[in-house]
Amino acid sequence: MNVVTIALVSLRRLARDRIALFFLVLLPVVVILVIGAVMRGQNGFRVAVVAAEGRFAGELTQSLAAAGTLVTSPFTDESAAKDALRRNEVDAVLLIPAGMDRTLTAGAPVELPLLTTAASGAGQGAWSAVASVVADHAATVQAAAFAATRTSASFDELVPLARSLDRTVPQVAVRAETVGSTGDVLPPGFSYSAPTMLVFFVFINALAGGAALIQTRRLGIHARILAGPVRPREVILGETLCYLALTLLQSGLIIGVGGLLFGVNWGDPLAAVTLTFMWGLVGAGAGMLSGALFRTPEQASAIGPAVGIGAGMLGGCTWPLEIVPPAVRAAGHVTPHAWAVDAWTTILSRGGGLDDILRPLAVLGTFAALFLGAATLRLRRSLTA
Repeated sequence: MNVVTIALVSLRRLARDRIALFFLVLLPVVVILVIGAVMRGQNGFRVAVVAAEGRFAGELTQSLAAAGTLVTSPFTDESAAKDALRRNEVDAVLLIPAGMDRTLTAGAPVELPLLTTAASGAGQGAWSAVASVVADHAATVQAAAFAATRTSASFDELVPLARSLDRTVPQVAVRAETVGSTGDVLPPGFSYSAPTMLVFFVFINALAGGAALIQTRRLGIHARILAGPVRPREVILGETLCYLALTLLQSGLIIGVGGLLFGVNWGDPLAAVTLTFMWGLVGAGAGMLSGALFRTPEQASAIGPAVGIGAGMLGGCTWPLEIVPPAVRAAGHVTPHAWAVDAWTTILSRGGGLDDILRPLAVLGTFAALFLGAATLRLRRSLTA
């Protein structure tokens, strides 16, 4: 009973601190909302289209705009489109040359330059999407040109006929099947950012939250509690329960926001809940250790987040560890973040369950035991001094 009372008292003190609540609860949710909105807004490859006048150029521009995989932007000036490409405002620039109608009518081929940059990772995807739309138009033009050589009708007369036949002729269906659906990285979009930000912010805020524990000691609250029939271990357990409740509250908020607003599927419920609870224990241990090691609240608030950010970046919260050299990947697994991200990858990308994440859970449990053990020894010494 004493343990629960101490935890509730500490939580009540934190709830009255509006600045702490902003950083502990609101800031992570706002950041994830912003990241999720930005990533959700990328619905296709951004292509700037610089089209000359002409019938075929206009039809091709309309088809590109109607393609579901493309987000086109019309430009009248080639240099302006290139500037947009350099500023990464678009993924590619498509140039539709002047005289396209005359060239096609004469039966000659037309080249459509597609400009990308080496720094743009979406260039190849944009090329494939544009090539698919151009191929549809080219098929119609080639059919009309072929018919023009075999009949007395003109090319211009046959183009509408070729288009109408194209809609009625049975198409050869190409079935795409994804093999090896088990991935080594989290799914793209918000399904990547939500679990990694959960790992990132829960740990950082727990470290920064160590300032509250220091403040409790400095105000003599622990000393007054121990003046009653309360043992030091009950104080430590109460504070640990407070931090655990705080980390689980943050995790619940992030999971709720990700699931309700952005449709993130958190995978197997039992595995997700177990992993969230274990990461909450790691965060609670880190927060307790922060409050036990630092001497002033300012130290915990300043140094704690810096340590958390560095560990999160090294552990793969800001980029997949699969893209870094093996030595950096191995160094990342010195932090608990990498094991938590590995577990989320197993759940979300490979459809794994609780049995599949036992190893990461065991490692996270070890981290939690180390953090909580060290914090307990340190706090017990200060409480009994």
